[in-house]
Amino acid sequence: MEWRSFLLRPRPDPSVTLERFRAYTQSWLRPAADPDGGTFRVWQGDEGPPSHSVPPHLAAKAAARLGEVAFENLHERLLYAYFAENRDITNSDTLAALWHEAGLPESELARSADPVLLQETIAQHNEAIEVGVTGVPAVRMDGQQAAIIGAQPLDLYRRWVQRNLEAVGS
Repeated sequence: MEWRSFLLRPRPDPSVTLERFRAYTQSWLRPAADPDGGTFRVWQGDEGPPSHSVPPHLAAKAAARLGEVAFENLHERLLYAYFAENRDITNSDTLAALWHEAGLPESELARSADPVLLQETIAQHNEAIEVGVTGVPAVRMDGQQAAIIGAQPLDLYRRWVQRNLEAVGS
């Protein structure tokens, strides 16, 4: 599995107020109801809304430069902080705290400012748009045109994988 960038909000959007964002997070209740759906909590508190998608993607790519385990640790912290703890993962102080919580060397967070990572993020985002991605998560198998987009029940992914395995085996 390879995690790639798709930016739900590629640049800051001042029209997204905290109240509007809180209303949007009501949509998280559907995946939260799925027994395999992970932990989601409608946005509470006064932190946020997240400004745009780029900062956490750059931090994740910087962690990936440290190795797979570093990426997995930070990626897990980013998702949990956002969806379960309602932390603004676009805030630089929050990103630094999450980096620390993931057990990554503080000095390496500066890697997230590398322009190469920004170029890579934008290129992956543009590639996702070209293949029809419109939301997250988006899952696509190697060699397949179709993707599953949005938080879907785990059983849907299982059936999709099974069908593709059967098609390859025949």
